[in-house]
Amino acid sequence: MSPASRPLPELISFMETLPEPHILCGRDYRIIAANAAYRRTYPDRQSVVGRTCYDVSHHYSVPCDRAGESCPLAKSLQSGQREKMLHLHHTPRGEEYVTIELSPIRDAEGEIAWFIEKMEPMQVARGATGHQGLIGRAPAFQRMLEMVMRVAPSEASVLLQGESGTGKELVASAVHAASSRAEAPFVVVDCSGLPETLFESEVFGHERGAFTGAVARKQGLVEAASGGTLFLDEIGDIPLSMQVKLLRLLETGTYRRVGSTELRHADVRLVSATHRPLRQMIRDGGFRQDLYFRINAFPILVPPLRERREDLPLLVASLLERVAPRRRLSLSPAALRALSAYPFPGNVRELRNVLERASLMCDGELIDLEHLAEEVRNPGEPPEAAYARQESAMETAAGLDLGEIQRQALIQAVRGHRGSRRDLARKLGLSERTLYRRLRALGLDHAAN
Repeated sequence: MSPASRPLPELISFMETLPEPHILCGRDYRIIAANAAYRRTYPDRQSVVGRTCYDVSHHYSVPCDRAGESCPLAKSLQSGQREKMLHLHHTPRGEEYVTIELSPIRDAEGEIAWFIEKMEPMQVARGATGHQGLIGRAPAFQRMLEMVMRVAPSEASVLLQGESGTGKELVASAVHAASSRAEAPFVVVDCSGLPETLFESEVFGHERGAFTGAVARKQGLVEAASGGTLFLDEIGDIPLSMQVKLLRLLETGTYRRVGSTELRHADVRLVSATHRPLRQMIRDGGFRQDLYFRINAFPILVPPLRERREDLPLLVASLLERVAPRRRLSLSPAALRALSAYPFPGNVRELRNVLERASLMCDGELIDLEHLAEEVRNPGEPPEAAYARQESAMETAAGLDLGEIQRQALIQAVRGHRGSRRDLARKLGLSERTLYRRLRALGLDHAAN
């Protein structure tokens, strides 16, 4: 490196004072310096000076943009501006998501000569197991994380849209954890579980004597979330009469407890989630358009499991650690192939249920095909056919717990049914009364209506 192309020592000295990990690179991707914060964050990593950033961070032999990823350095050279993006880095602790913010530095002639790269580990997500938060590497998953990374530091309202079971509450928690409100409360409101008569009292609170049974003043969930994040799960289920009051809260930052005339101020960041088609609900008159525009400042799509099948081994390993923490369970290749072929309409929530059942059926440490539920082994088979086959097998089974076999067969039939109880009874060859009696005995009478 010629004297004219060397960075000023003052630049390296300034970088040492920065609290976040920073490195200084040349146009050739080679690292010139790493600050003290970088060395503290990655103490086990060998000296990085003289190595390329793509070798250190990704173990690539070529720059990121030639290995199928976005390269902030190449983009900055093209735009001449600061670039920000999310990368999955190899670290001594395993694969970690890192927010990259790269700034070009110009020489005396005005040409870009160096780059300062700030790296902030994204603590809410990882690309490996052993983490209780968001896990994945699939492109759809990384696109979602990129959106979380961009919106989290702001105060913008976030709307998470995705199918049931995709983990929207985990994503909402990640937005909160990556924000400046991370040390304040994260309060969840399950809108689908609150009847209209209780919604206002639960969310906004009430005064003593406001209604029959209000024997004491009660703090609402909005107040409980003060300074933090209020997460409205399944916001599409909020009654129209309550949507007006929620809109007032978002527009004015004020609300009243039930039975009070006093205006109270709310300091909350709103994150909402729904699996329902809000635009269609607006057209049908079931959701207010003005409220939709208020909550939809920054929409994030949470991908279904079928769009991130490459994450299945990671999710399986992580979920098995949770459902059977005292066992070292793993899947056989045949079982993993069956899971990969299954559509998982219930997404990650259903995957957890499938693995929990399989862990109970498995006596050893290897979950095989036989331990998986029938609808997973034969995803194209109608549930009533599976039920009839298992009923027939029960008649010839010897030395087996027939009641348990019947119970599992009926559970699988109910879970796979998408119609009325009368239709299910007809398909199973039972009277509706007999079906209801069996469901009630199993505690499943609410599952088929």
